[in-house]
Formats: sequence, C-alpha cells, structure tokens
Amino acid sequence: MPNYRVAVIGRTGRGNYGHGLDMVWLQIPNAQIVAVADENEAGRNAAQKRLGAKNAYADFRQMLQKERPQIVSVADRHLDLHRDMVIACAEAGASIFLEKPICRTLQESDEMVAACEKHHVKLAIAHQTRYSPCLQRVKEMITAGRIGDIIELRGRGKEDARAGGEDLMVLGTHVMDLMRFIAGDARSCFAQVGVVGKERVTPITKADLRDGGEGMGLIAGNHINASYTFDRGVIGHFSTVRAAREKGDRDRFGLVIHGTRGVIQLTTGNLPACFYLADPSWFPGRSRANWQPITSQGLGKEETLKDGGLVQGNVWIAQDLMQAIERDRQPKGSVYDGRAALEMIHAVYESARTRGPVELPLRNRRNPLATFG
Repeated sequence: MPNYRVAVIGRTGRGNYGHGLDMVWLQIPNAQIVAVADENEAGRNAAQKRLGAKNAYADFRQMLQKERPQIVSVADRHLDLHRDMVIACAEAGASIFLEKPICRTLQESDEMVAACEKHHVKLAIAHQTRYSPCLQRVKEMITAGRIGDIIELRGRGKEDARAGGEDLMVLGTHVMDLMRFIAGDARSCFAQVGVVGKERVTPITKADLRDGGEGMGLIAGNHINASYTFDRGVIGHFSTVRAAREKGDRDRFGLVIHGTRGVIQLTTGNLPACFYLADPSWFPGRSRANWQPITSQGLGKEETLKDGGLVQGNVWIAQDLMQAIERDRQPKGSVYDGRAALEMIHAVYESARTRGPVELPLRNRRNPLATFG
C-alpha cells in the first residue's frame, strides 16, 4: 500500500486525543504524521513531540488547508465539534478516523454523511469490537446455526457513576453497534426513561434534563430500559440503571444473544470475552451444559493472539480504513454505522418524549430532549 500523509486533531482539556487515536499512526509503517492541531498550546506542543509531527497548528482548518493530509484522526472525545471537524476534513479531501460517538444529533450526522459522500472520502468510527476476529467467529457460528434462530438480544451499559443518560450515549453506542452487526437495522423502539427515587422510579420531566458533559448536549434519566424490534421478529433490549454496586464488582457491560438452540455472551474490545452455551433452555443449571469460550481461533480453541488492548484495536481500524480507501469500499465500521447507533440512542428519548413506540429511521433529527415537554 502507498504511504499516507496523516494529521491529528485533538483538544487538550476538551476530549484530549480520545482513546489513542493519535498514537495509533506510529504503529502503521506506511503512515507519516505530518501535523497536529490543538487549540491548547501546551497540549499542542506535547502532542507534536509525542507524535514526531513536523508542524503544529492552533486552528485545525488552517492545518487542513496547508498540509492537505490524506487521513485525519479526529481524536477528541468531546462531541460539540465532531460535525465541524469531519466536514472540514471531507472538504479538504481527507478520510477520517473518528472517536465515538459520532456526534450530538442526527441532523449533524446527516450533514457528515452528506459531506463524506460529496467529497468521496471514507470515515471509520472507533467501534473497536467490529474489527475483532473474535466477533467474526461469533458471526460465523450464528450463520452456521449454532444457536439456531435469534430470538432476543440483551445489552447493558457499564452502569457506573454514568448510569442512565451518559452511559447510554458514551457506552451504549458500542452495544447498539453490536446489535446492528448481529441483527441488522432496528425498525422501532419503545423506551422508558426515569429517575430513581427513594421508593420508586418516576418518568423524567423537563426538570430532569441536564447537560451530559463531553459536549454531548442534553441527556436525562438514570434508569433507562429500551426495547427494539428487528427483522424476523428479533427483539433487542438495552438497559442502564443506577443501582448499588459493591467495590470490586464487575460490570455487566456487553451483549447476550439468545437463540432457539443456545446462547452467546460477549463483551467489547479487540479480543472481547465471548462464550457459547449449547442449551435451548438458556438454563445451564438445569441442562448441565457448560459455557465454552470463543476465541479468535474458534469455539473452544486456545487464544493465540496477544491482547493488545486499544492499541491493537486502533491498528486494525487504521489498516482497514487504508484498505477501504484503496478499494473504494466502506470501512467495517463506517459513518453510516455511527449514525445508525446514534439513531438507536436518540430513539430512546424520542419514545420518552412521545410516550410511545417510535419507528426508525426517526423523522425528528434534532435531540428529542430539546423539545421535551
């Protein structure tokens, strides 16, 4: 593959450089980091030294105009400028590696999609699990009928201090993406968004709306339960609730896939923990069936790959993005996938706003909470 001129956009103190979307290019032999942009002077100087970039800019637009990179990491975690940065990159002819979630609203994501299509650039979003060979083995097992027909998907957020609206946005995007990878596009959503009180959970009111931080805009609730319909009668559930946890307790973040012949559980990451239960009743204590690991090598086989964490996951995304550019195809996790995950998230609030089920794609492309109540 040819060498690529790569630039990085970060924002020290406002999302920084995400989950290593800057450093990944040092692991790619045919990538040359030509410049970095960061509005914070100290952060900019540190990033330039860390990345070995020849030039550094306070203004990302000036960097794009002068350097003309072929690929840009839009690395910051804050969402308020994702739309502007991505559109500026597309207009400069640069493909993009974007930190998740994609942006704040569906209107912004529509504009990002339009810009990528108009300027014929690719966008890969940092939904790392999509690129894992473990997930490919899971998909192969499902295709081969090992769990029979899929009946139900059950996903949960991390349910830590962010439980509820922030968990839905920041970590729910991974679970929504996995649901779509397994079952295709969601067709409808019905959700309940509430606030945990001393004795009961009450539906959110306008007074419960708050800024979610990280530039994500309005969020609400700390007790969220959502149900989605997919094709062929498949139902998906996502929950994130505030509940007491003991110190050291592991979270339930991940997805469980229930089929007519068995169950698959998986977490997220470049080598996620994946397990298979060959039990139509989904009740190992009754059937005496055992959970079997699924590795990158297949069912019940020893894992031969080293867990490289975020670094390895980012490398796979960067390499796939380059191949997508060369072969003129979409990345495995594209701008369309990022938008679809956000749509499932906003469907939760649209259902809460209208107090009923909503169809996807949503007609309301704004943050539903902006007109709540």
